[in-house]
Formats: sequence, C-alpha cells, structure tokens
Amino acid sequence: MPRMLDTRRIEAFLDTLRAERGAADNTIEAYRRDLEDASTFLRANRASLIDAGERDLSAFVRDLHERGMSPATVSRRLSALRRFFRFQLGDNERKDDPTSRLDGPTFSRTPPDVLSREEVARLIDAAQGTEPVDLRNICLIELLYGAGLRASECCDLPLSALPAPGTSVLIVRGKGDKERISPLGKPALAALKAYMAVRETFLPKSAVRSTAQRFVFPSRGAGGRLTRRRLGQILEDLAMKAGIAIDRVTPHAMRHAFATHLLSGGADLRAVQLLLGHADISTTQIYTHVVTDELRDLLEAAHPLAKAS
Repeated sequence: MPRMLDTRRIEAFLDTLRAERGAADNTIEAYRRDLEDASTFLRANRASLIDAGERDLSAFVRDLHERGMSPATVSRRLSALRRFFRFQLGDNERKDDPTSRLDGPTFSRTPPDVLSREEVARLIDAAQGTEPVDLRNICLIELLYGAGLRASECCDLPLSALPAPGTSVLIVRGKGDKERISPLGKPALAALKAYMAVRETFLPKSAVRSTAQRFVFPSRGAGGRLTRRRLGQILEDLAMKAGIAIDRVTPHAMRHAFATHLLSGGADLRAVQLLLGHADISTTQIYTHVVTDELRDLLEAAHPLAKAS
C-alpha cells in the first residue's frame, strides 16, 4: 500500500509539472527516477515518501553520498524532493515540509574549457567550400556559435523557426518547450541563405521525405533530421582539419564560446541569459568565471606591479 500511495502522488506531481510548467519529457523522467529512488529507499527502511520526516530524508541523503554520487547529483535529487513536498503542501496533503532544514552538498562548478576566438575562426575556415555539405557545415557552425543554440535545438530546428522576410531572428523552442528569440548576425544570415539554396540535396527520396521536409537540416535517417550524434561527428571532423583536439569541439563547446565571447565583449549578463534560454541566471554566471580568469591573466601579463618581485 505505501508503494501505491507514493506512486499516485508522484504521478500527480509529474502531471502538474507537465500541465502548469510545460516540463519536457526528459525533465519529467528525471524527476520520476529521483523520486522513485527515494521512495524505494524509504520503503526499505520502513517508511514512505508521502509520510517521510526530516530524519528519514537525511538518511536518504547520507545513503546517496555512501553510494558515491557526485555533489551535483545529490543536490539535484534533493531539489526534486523539495519541489515534491512543496507540491504536497500546496495540495494540502501535508502540513509541514520535511526538506526545509535539510542542507544540500557544497560544490563548485568548474568553468568550461572555452574555445578561443582564434580557434573558432579556424573551425570556420576548415568548413569553407562550395559543395552543399560545406555550405551546410558552415551554417551549422554559425547557428551553434552565432546564436548559441543547443545541439537538440539545432537538429530539431523547423523551417517555421527561420527569420521571416525582412527580419533577422530565429524563434527557438528550447528546454521545457519554451520559446525564445535568437537574433542572427550578418555572417549567420549569409550562411543560412547559402545553405537554404542547396538544402534540397539533403532531402531523402524515401517515405521519410514528408517528415524531413519540416526541418532546416533534413537527413535520410529514420527521424528525417540531422541527429545530435551526426552533428558531433561533423564538428569532430572539422576540429581535426583545424588542428584542434576533437574532445574540445562539441556542440556545447560552441555554445560555451558564444556565451563567453559575448560577456568578454561587454554584453550584459541578463541579456546573455535570455539569449541562452537559461531559466536561472546562476547557470549563466558560470561564464563570468572564465572572463574573470582572462582579465586576471591580462593583469599579470601587463601590469608593472604584477611583475615586480
């Protein structure tokens, strides 16, 4: 019975996330896994999720650490529990929040290894050519670096998201099915125009064609669009041509470069948050560490007192 009651309340919570917050399927499944793991642990210790107290949940958090989970994972699971019990309070299923005094792990986010402007320029040079595949690859780089798209946003980009005549913005549907505006600069617009002129060559002739026609980057694969795996392979090939370590050139690395280069160029942090589609500005703030490191290195190299012994 406790298991059935836990499952019912977990499903009710997930239904609310879908309906009221438009949470993506991956987010829903992550919450489900985290809450079911807590429920399983608590039942093994003669408790249940819906009736758990602070001591029960503290034991669960200790167990996560003992299982060798990273601080980031423990923090995420504790966050899932907090949201679940806030939901329980809101539905009058509980009169208290057993997570209110639980402390999460302390950890520092490691700033990403960011590609330099010169390295990005080398990647663009490596993609140059007049063949359709070259024009497509240049367009991919320009959208990843020039608009800060996630890999999934780039691969899933529908034709309907392209700039309307006389405009220069993409309408991107990101995490949580939320839309945002991504302005395109002149190089990205030029690359997109050149690619769209040859896009037909990538459309399959099979039954997948009707599906593929909807996407900016169609493919002959079953999904009808370029896959994230293939996008990663394209960047790896270009990295090799550019003489850059392939593990440093990923779709997310291009997004990192987009954000960091904007901030180092003087862009407002809030503006970068909006361009990236981050729900929380603390996620964007990680890029300020990279910019701070660059300024520190500049100070040490150029300031006379920094060189004084």
